[in-house]
Amino acid sequence: MQYSRNNMKTLAGALLLGTFAVSAAQSSGPVKPVVLHAARILDIAGGKTLSPGEILIEGTRITEAGSHVARPDGAEVVDLGDVTLMPGLIDVHTHLFLHPGVEDLQTVEESVAARTLMAAAAAKADVIAGFTAERDMGTEGAKCADVAVRDAINHGDIPGPRMRVSCNAIDIVGGHEDAIGFNPDQHVLSNADFANTADEIVAVMREQRKGGADFAKIYETGPDHLIDGVFSTSYQYNEEQLAAAVAEAKRAGTFVGVHCTGEPGALYAAEAGVETIDHGYQLSPETMKLMHDKQIFAVPTFAISEYFADHPIRGVGSNARREIAYHAEQFKKQMAAGVPFAVGSDVGPFPHGTQAREYELMVQFGMSNADVLRAGLINGAKVLHWENVIGQLKPGFYADVIAVPGDPLKDISVLKSPSFVMKNGEILVKK
Repeated sequence: MQYSRNNMKTLAGALLLGTFAVSAAQSSGPVKPVVLHAARILDIAGGKTLSPGEILIEGTRITEAGSHVARPDGAEVVDLGDVTLMPGLIDVHTHLFLHPGVEDLQTVEESVAARTLMAAAAAKADVIAGFTAERDMGTEGAKCADVAVRDAINHGDIPGPRMRVSCNAIDIVGGHEDAIGFNPDQHVLSNADFANTADEIVAVMREQRKGGADFAKIYETGPDHLIDGVFSTSYQYNEEQLAAAVAEAKRAGTFVGVHCTGEPGALYAAEAGVETIDHGYQLSPETMKLMHDKQIFAVPTFAISEYFADHPIRGVGSNARREIAYHAEQFKKQMAAGVPFAVGSDVGPFPHGTQAREYELMVQFGMSNADVLRAGLINGAKVLHWENVIGQLKPGFYADVIAVPGDPLKDISVLKSPSFVMKNGEILVKK
């Protein structure tokens, strides 16, 4: 069939009218208020549970939370039974574009298209497990494909957490992720974007921001060594170079997080004023004081070390047991020094959706349940720059809510088995 210009206008009008009719039908009335009722509700800031627990939700936001809330006319009451209502979990160190196996070969053997589909599946696994907000710390060679995943989640095309994404991490030539171990003549691509000077770092950050990055992830240290109880690691950027990155991020209203396992790189990062020091196996007294004074968050990532200890690959993880013990002792020193913490698991090299184990390990290594929950939720929201909208059950905050059996202040392991997950006022899981 052929169409004249007038026919096309009529068809376009009909299609537009049809679309409008569907939209109008979908928004034909106000959203019904919802009251969640349960045996308990977690007061994160106060470190206590209240009984019973209720949350009034209108649209995507929390209107009221406490032991008893108002019940507006027409409100739907959802009784979840003997569970604890709490904010959705936060993980500030994830890798949606990685899965268990040899990491560097994933860039070589898997296309970006295939990895993006797997990242979408990883995002779904994480949110179904109760993680409603995450920071993705580098796509490991997939450039800014994480931006597409973030945007698809935001548009409602796929399920997943709220995301802050960095595109690739930034690295020096021959650095932490630069295809070390492969034949250089094969010119195997790095899993990161190269920058060797302060000017190059700024240039890469601007390119990544153009591609949609929310922040910059920088590799600050390289290979780690633990010999006779002495930890050492080489730094990649000096304080001046990191300061240029932090200044560029602040200019654009973003932030910098660094992969950094020890000194002197950690001191350079703290002096420069980065937002987080991730891993942090070894921090000097001077670095810890700076982190306390500047409120730079340490993100321990114990779960990935435990996984590598249980599943060593090509030599990776062969020393993990000793490193975990060393890190656990350093973790106690960091707590004593008043270093602020956030919770990040480094999930990706181990299965997505299982990273509540990080919360367990931080308790196992000496932090109280209440402090771990505050680190994960209140501090995690600060790391994501969403502290005024997520991480607590407060009026005006997004309705990102999970329900767990028992009381997480008494048994942190209950975080691994949420029976109810709501994100943005939408129920994703109800068992």
